[in-house]
Amino acid sequence: MKIFVAIAFLLIIASLGSALFYLMRDKGQSNNTVKALALRVGLSIALFISLLIAHWLGWIETSGLRY
Repeated sequence: MKIFVAIAFLLIIASLGSALFYLMRDKGQSNNTVKALALRVGLSIALFISLLIAHWLGWIETSGLRY
């Protein structure tokens, strides 16, 4: 599970970097920036939902710290 989360974070950062690249290169003339940012949002939501499901299934546990 740790490897999955790390790969997901790397993909999210790569999508953010590609959005910056398209923003600088296209100067806002194409929809590539919007597509890259939409992909980043989708990956973030998928990571959050997968973490919730993994916790529900017992694959990951809380650390036991109280707040």
